[in-house]
Amino acid sequence: MLWKIFAAFVILPIAEIYVLIQIGSHIGALWKIFLVIITAFVGAFLAKMQGAQTMFRLRMNVQQGIPPTHDILDAFLIFAAGIVFLTPGFITDLAGLFLLIPQTRRIVRMWLIKKIDRWMRGGNVHVIRR
Repeated sequence: MLWKIFAAFVILPIAEIYVLIQIGSHIGALWKIFLVIITAFVGAFLAKMQGAQTMFRLRMNVQQGIPPTHDILDAFLIFAAGIVFLTPGFITDLAGLFLLIPQTRRIVRMWLIKKIDRWMRGGNVHVIRR
């Protein structure tokens, strides 16, 4: 767990700074800043659009009595993509784009379902039904 926190707060920012410096040295600082701002806006817009579609699909499934398991996880992943897009940098923007593409989001969702299932079987997660 400590390694994951270290990677998130030390290694990733260093990698982002390195990539920003490299790109800035090729296209210039102002263009780099412009690109970072544009990717944040485009990513947030795409996340908002896909989030709205997912919430509509979730609502329709609930009204029809279909369990919205995949829609809830999709909404969570789209929300995570939106947050990642607001973080300045190109590596995080690629991660956000990866989560916004439905085919790759499906892969992440299936991995997440398997991970949650392992946690529940291992006793790390308890589900209480009322």
